[in-house]
Amino acid sequence: MKRRAFIKNSAILGAGILAQNFSYANPNLAFPLVRTKEPDRHFKSDVIEGLIKEFQSNVADEELGWLFNNCLPNTLDTTIYDESTSDKKLTYVITGDIDAMWLRDSSAQVWPYLPFMRKDKNLQSLILGLINKQSKCVNIDPYANAFYNDPAKKGEWFSDHTDMKPGIHERKWEIDSLCYPIRLAYAYWKETKDTTPFDNEWVQAQENIYKTFVEQQRKENLGPYKFERTTSRGTDTLQVDGYGYPVNPVGLICSSFRPSDDCSIFLFLIPSNLFAVVSLRQSAQILRKVKNNTELATKMEALANEVEDAVNKYGIIDHPVHGRVYAYEVDGFGSYMMMDDANVPSLLSLPYLGAVDINDEVYQRTRRFVLSENNPFYFKGKVAAGIGGPHIGRDMIWPMALIIQALTSINDEEIRQCIKTLKNTHGGTGFMHESFHKDDPKKFTRHWFAWTNTLFGELLWKVYKEKPNLLV
Repeated sequence: MKRRAFIKNSAILGAGILAQNFSYANPNLAFPLVRTKEPDRHFKSDVIEGLIKEFQSNVADEELGWLFNNCLPNTLDTTIYDESTSDKKLTYVITGDIDAMWLRDSSAQVWPYLPFMRKDKNLQSLILGLINKQSKCVNIDPYANAFYNDPAKKGEWFSDHTDMKPGIHERKWEIDSLCYPIRLAYAYWKETKDTTPFDNEWVQAQENIYKTFVEQQRKENLGPYKFERTTSRGTDTLQVDGYGYPVNPVGLICSSFRPSDDCSIFLFLIPSNLFAVVSLRQSAQILRKVKNNTELATKMEALANEVEDAVNKYGIIDHPVHGRVYAYEVDGFGSYMMMDDANVPSLLSLPYLGAVDINDEVYQRTRRFVLSENNPFYFKGKVAAGIGGPHIGRDMIWPMALIIQALTSINDEEIRQCIKTLKNTHGGTGFMHESFHKDDPKKFTRHWFAWTNTLFGELLWKVYKEKPNLLV
């Protein structure tokens, strides 16, 4: 069975088994133990355990307390591997039910723990190790999106028609794969003032990131990257000789694949280009202030300005219902794709990533579009309404999108409703999933998806600290 089908089917089967075990194991226990047992946890943090106790002591909703206990520490409990050497801290973080480290997922998985590093030096060391590991990965191949901990291992996609190397799990070129490590390193630096990660290897990674972004502006030629896969699934390969559909080189950066790992239709993916603007400026700030590398910093800043100007010129279109909004993808010739996808970066997530102001008029109009049935991947069913995407298909809503909807909302009732929906759609498992059916939350994909679990923990803690009345 193909990996994608195996994950989907085993997750749905697993949901039924879990629900059955709950009902027979202890009929008097409303919220059974589903979190990894303490002796089997990969990493332990007293600070994170303290957050759980505080939340459960002060939030009357027992189910939310149970979910918080299961979800917030899920990355630490199940996905962390210490690979440190005698001279360098290294951390390998798998995505969950796939034994590989995505640059995107691993960064996002540890993101909610950043504010607590000062109180837990081991937690800080873990994140330092991940930043170091990501620099190594970028320097292996900046076009790859996922890696193994074994540098000699050949991936399951080694039959892909692209320049695969040992140690690479998958080589789908996605802009956000290079943005997330910068976001993580920058936030780590701001939180701790520690400059340890910013060694020569990190600088080399920044050079590779800049070089790759410029190559994928495709001003001079198509660049060195191409990708084709022998597959029956059209979203897993690139059309037109493995380069994707043509673009007009207007200054935007091509992203051959979306953060869902599905191929882009029009390669100028607007959410990822806006994310790149933020990341380039963050990298430039570190390069300038920590490394005194003004040459590369200046190049980063100039590229950020160019991309930002191009987004404003080519990435905003006139929608017949919603007015001036961001397109999801454009080609620079005048064609555009109107949709949003659940995976981050998305149009919905732009304020969460610091790419736009939450009150920006274009964003707010875009938000109304993507949360309406004018978005072809907005699904409304018997139990929920929310954004999905092509990766899983019709009628499958992603908890990640509901969480991002709440994190980017300025409406208390909307936040409350998102949390209520998430609480009611975990399918009896006590965890978030990749997606669930709009009419039946027990039909879900991926029983173990650490990113969404930890992201849900981030949302609950934020609301608890800022608007606890919404958790009642």
